[in-house]
Amino acid sequence: MHNHIIPDHKLVESYLEGNEIALEMLVKRYKQKVMTAISMLVYDRYLAEDIFQETFIKVIHSLRGGKYQHEGKFLPWVMRIARNLSIDHIRRNKKMPTITDSEGNDISTFIRTDDLNMEDRMVRDQTHGHLYDLISRLPEEQREVLILRHYGDLSFKEIADITGCSINTALGRMRYAILNLRKMLVTVTK
Repeated sequence: MHNHIIPDHKLVESYLEGNEIALEMLVKRYKQKVMTAISMLVYDRYLAEDIFQETFIKVIHSLRGGKYQHEGKFLPWVMRIARNLSIDHIRRNKKMPTITDSEGNDISTFIRTDDLNMEDRMVRDQTHGHLYDLISRLPEEQREVLILRHYGDLSFKEIADITGCSINTALGRMRYAILNLRKMLVTVTK
């Protein structure tokens, strides 16, 4: 059986029955999305790796403790854990390291070209990494919705649930994030 055709809940069941490989398949399936979202929230490669590990340790404990409901989707559930851990780290540190183009620090190193759709590729290529710097300047609430939507691939309902706001608020924050990015892009390209 191939990884991509086994539904998440079946892999969860298999893991709970003692199949460790099922968990490895889930981690592999979502590593890129979860890692990218964490990295875009904390802007620190090494911290992001630590939070990713923490996230899946918490996932394992929660699965074993019966805290995962099958009706819920696996990725939004993991994203909620990852987002909360990221926010905890940000609040503890009170400051976020700036992103640079030096080796290993540019967030674009977490995104493989083949994972990006054409629009994302064009944005990335046109802005040469400026986009990540611009995203870091957005107000925290706008940045979070943008990251969860585009890098976490979540619906606005899922984002609203994770961040504890209404769907309209999540949509509004996304709209302002895009407007602010456009304004900043105009300034950068002038």
